[in-house]
Amino acid sequence: MSRGRAVVFAARRYACPVEPGRIDRDAALPFYAQLKELLLPQLGSVWKVGERLPGEVTLCERYGVSRTVVRQALDELEGEGRIVRRKGQGTFVAARKVDESLFQSMTGLYEDVAARGGALVSAVRRLEFAPATADAARELEVEEGAPLIHLERLRYVNAEPWALTSTWLPHRVAPGLLDEDLTHQSLYALLEGKYGVVLDHGRREVEAVPAAPSVAEALGVDAHDPVLLLRSTAWDQEGRPVEYFTAYHRADRSRFQVHVRRRRRAGAPPSMLVHDSTG
Repeated sequence: MSRGRAVVFAARRYACPVEPGRIDRDAALPFYAQLKELLLPQLGSVWKVGERLPGEVTLCERYGVSRTVVRQALDELEGEGRIVRRKGQGTFVAARKVDESLFQSMTGLYEDVAARGGALVSAVRRLEFAPATADAARELEVEEGAPLIHLERLRYVNAEPWALTSTWLPHRVAPGLLDEDLTHQSLYALLEGKYGVVLDHGRREVEAVPAAPSVAEALGVDAHDPVLLLRSTAWDQEGRPVEYFTAYHRADRSRFQVHVRRRRRAGAPPSMLVHDSTG
């Protein structure tokens, strides 16, 4: 390419429309970090959730930066869960994750979402007596196979599938639960308000696991995609186990928020459990 043609090409390249804000070439902040800050306020406003962002070449032209800079900025945004890259399709605005505190407090998903102004609806897939699984029997201190109330719900937050939960309770805890409509109400509020259960404390664990095909289908993700598995056992004031549940949360929609202390009280169990994958 001749020098004259190169100058014309460069002028055409940088004359294209520029998004709000520009790269400050004299600033100490790296170009990719500046570009990230320029793109952030446009996610959800200029480009709505689920919409495709302009391609890398277009972003290079709009901001007058190299493709390496664009890719670094997009890498940062992807790492923070603000965008999703789909091979062969492009880059899309991701839905914002919901900060959930139910990992660290005796709240349910209904209460957690409501506290943040969201709307949660539950599709009740199962509400019946069922023989206790080994895990449910151990946590609720009953014989394996003993009849328990089994509640399975697919939870929708703002009309999107969010979590698939499987809850087990002894019949004595809520004798009339099989006749309740749990589509729009909190199980914990129902237990406390109608059945007089005084929840006192619990134990919860969370880990990342690959989604089984049935879980993936329910949550609208691909089989073997990572999901967050939450296991929880709750006790009442008398020290009796009253509820055990497992919940598969979409990893691209959920983020658990944990407050920590430097000092741990004497005798407290370890906060991190390491599983030996060698068996």
